Amino acid sequence: MQLRYSFRLYPNAGQRIALARAFGCARVVYNDALRARETARAEGLPFPKTGDLSKTLITEAKTTPERAWLTEVSAVVLQQSLRDLDTAYRNFFDGLKGKRPRMGAPRYKSRKDTRQAVRFTANARWSITPGRKLRLPKIGDVRVKWSRTLPSTPSTVTVVKDSAGRYFASFVVETGPGELLPQTTPELGIDLGLGHFAVLSDGRKIDSPRFLRRAEKHLKKTQHALARKEKGSKNRDKARVRVARAHARVADARREFHHQLSTKLIRENQAIAVEDLSVKGLARTRLAKSVHDAGWSAFVAMLEYKAARYGRTLIRIGRFEPTSQVCSACGAKDGPKPLHIRVWICGACGAVLDRDINAAVNIAKAAGLAVTARGAQVRPVSVPAQRSEAGTHPTPQPSTAR
Repeated sequence: MQLRYSFRLYPNAGQRIALARAFGCARVVYNDALRARETARAEGLPFPKTGDLSKTLITEAKTTPERAWLTEVSAVVLQQSLRDLDTAYRNFFDGLKGKRPRMGAPRYKSRKDTRQAVRFTANARWSITPGRKLRLPKIGDVRVKWSRTLPSTPSTVTVVKDSAGRYFASFVVETGPGELLPQTTPELGIDLGLGHFAVLSDGRKIDSPRFLRRAEKHLKKTQHALARKEKGSKNRDKARVRVARAHARVADARREFHHQLSTKLIRENQAIAVEDLSVKGLARTRLAKSVHDAGWSAFVAMLEYKAARYGRTLIRIGRFEPTSQVCSACGAKDGPKPLHIRVWICGACGAVLDRDINAAVNIAKAAGLAVTARGAQVRPVSVPAQRSEAGTHPTPQPSTAR
């Protein structure tokens, strides 16, 4: 499978200028190609092919005074910009045909976009120097912060400048079967929530870090300072970068938490079951900020690709599975319960159940995993007989305990 590894870049002043030039040239070629295709569509003509666009907008344009500065960057960067436009059109048409989620038509890129990127393929002859620097054509040797070792030789590298003004090198590498983990026995069900980020079927509860909530005071201060700056001024640009860096710190902390937890669970368990939550629907409720702060979709996506990479199994169950209505000890279903009820007593067997742990066990059972109710911390209690008669009521009602 293909994986993407990102590393922080630290270009010097001259290299930052060269990268800005590469970003600008790639953007101009992309916009010229998009304009040519939109003009052809408006006139009822067939779309120009990529080869024709490359000859007109790159090869011939370099000989004109208006586009002579295209020679200052690598030609591979400009070619990849045309391929990016092809991909954007392909995704748009596939969305119209129902082959993938629908997305908008390709749009023009602006020099004011806070995120810029260029891609170098093997044809660009980029390399990693003996001094562990990244050598890019017509840019130079850029210092890289290597946080880990690449599992194989990368095929492409994408240089990205994010909204916070940071530079990253993103490598695409192929991984082989040598990274498969040895077989293990435990199987796990996970119930994702807001009070606790994850509740596991073995009884463990992982607290929600709430990175955004903890940083709200600082974010409010930086955003207030940005609002007071005059539009178009240098101070406003500096304030915007400070806001972007504050948000980037929150996103990085959340991503690191997701990576550490997902890796730990994948290494410890052979199979993991999660519920297919409707994150988009929950994000339209009054809990939207907390839902986005938790980042369930990103966490499940990490579990999915790590399971495929290390030879584990990830199972998604339907979101309409009544995991909170069924007793994990006896299987009795006694209907929905209000959210404020966190512990309840099964009316059929009298077991005292933790709502979240019981749901995690039911998620694992719905996925066909071998988990027991013992992991749900179920403890039987004595249930007194009713005062009217000593026996079982024909339609037992659930008892709840706050």
